[in-house]
Amino acid sequence: MRRSVLGCDVVSVHRREAEVLRRRALEFLEHARIALERGSYDLACFLSEQALQLYLKSVLLMLVGDYPRTHSVRVLLGEVVKALNSRDLEEFARVNRAKLIALEDAYFMARYFTSEYSREDAEELLKVATEAISLISRVVKGGT
Repeated sequence: MRRSVLGCDVVSVHRREAEVLRRRALEFLEHARIALERGSYDLACFLSEQALQLYLKSVLLMLVGDYPRTHSVRVLLGEVVKALNSRDLEEFARVNRAKLIALEDAYFMARYFTSEYSREDAEELLKVATEAISLISRVVKGGT
């Protein structure tokens, strides 16, 4: 039996929320690319983290109906790995651990500190966010 929230099917509510988060994630990723091109490296790093964080949350909503209330992309990715039982994602997380930590740091550094990022930093963090989103998308679709 399906539960309802204010007359709406809970699955539909989760699906709509997941779709909004996914759309926002992809928009953040595009704006991270634009920020990088314009030389706004701090913003590119922050937007890259936001893109991956929201994408992970959207996937978890679709797969399990909820996500942990955290900003940690590593925790969220770990939950996606468990939900999908994906060795490819597990390996990606292991190999890219340092980059994922740097991506998490970008979230806090951009908001609370005066640290500055270089072009190379922004390129690396945008790349890891893009690769993670691409791999997750393939795994969800059954590609790997």
